[in-house]
Amino acid sequence: MSDKNIVFLGDKYLNYEDAKLPIRTHAFLYGTSVFEGIRAYWNEEHQQLYIFRMKEHYERLMRSAKIMCMDSPYTVQEMCDITVELLRRNAPKCDTYIRPTLFKTAEKVGPDLLNNPDCFLIFTTPLGQYCDLTKGLSVCVSSWRRVEDNAIPPRAKVSGAYANAALIATDAHRAGFDDAIVLSEAGNVTEGSAMNLYLVENGKLVTTMTTDNILEGVTRNTVKQFATEVLGLEVIEKDIDRTELYVADEAFYCGTGAQVSPITKIDNRALGTGTIGEVTKRVQDYYFELVKGNVEKYKDQWCVPVYAN
Repeated sequence: MSDKNIVFLGDKYLNYEDAKLPIRTHAFLYGTSVFEGIRAYWNEEHQQLYIFRMKEHYERLMRSAKIMCMDSPYTVQEMCDITVELLRRNAPKCDTYIRPTLFKTAEKVGPDLLNNPDCFLIFTTPLGQYCDLTKGLSVCVSSWRRVEDNAIPPRAKVSGAYANAALIATDAHRAGFDDAIVLSEAGNVTEGSAMNLYLVENGKLVTTMTTDNILEGVTRNTVKQFATEVLGLEVIEKDIDRTELYVADEAFYCGTGAQVSPITKIDNRALGTGTIGEVTKRVQDYYFELVKGNVEKYKDQWCVPVYAN
């Protein structure tokens, strides 16, 4: 693990302690920023750090920015180059989280997005597992609803919208659950507090549609692609009712943070045998080989090496 702590802010690489924002910064006052969570995985055998699907994350950041009337000072490729350089300067040799943020910088009172310049920031930090992935999660259906597309669009990764995720996760934890599944105002399943959801029904993967008030997850799309191309699994996107959760054979969360997290109980009802299911384990095992650069089929396409060989 490196003891360096360098960030990128505006147009400079700075020591963490020197990276400051004014307390009247618009993004702090009103949540007017968009962000991504990207993982880089350390492969001990290769002595290499691989950034997983970095380009796709920055492409989504640009889409979020467009919704929030932002003009990025950098292109997708420039952001990728900055990220690689930042990691080289910090020189971690462990799994690492990368947090790029595009934010409104005006020092003014009032939520208007216009006449409000944009700034770019990245920090990195060591990050292992969010939860114990060797055992299944026990989750509940939240009493909170997911924010709607005509309120704060979930397909944009807007920092202010994560107040919704905070309420969902906090209440679930207080009730003794590991996380929650969230419904839309129409009563359909959307996703977890801050991650997408897959069910397994009769050997098929089932997930919500992108129009069901979800973030269009990079990991969700990754699972969909390799499950179809490599594992030979059928993937179905459709509306999911709450009670469909209870009769599913298996379920798992997926996301940059969650990775592939098995779920074995929903609202205190066991799924299948109440243990991690066979399909979920196949997906999980393949995913972790993939992100560490051990799968030649996707390595050059999705895994960006940080260090020169």
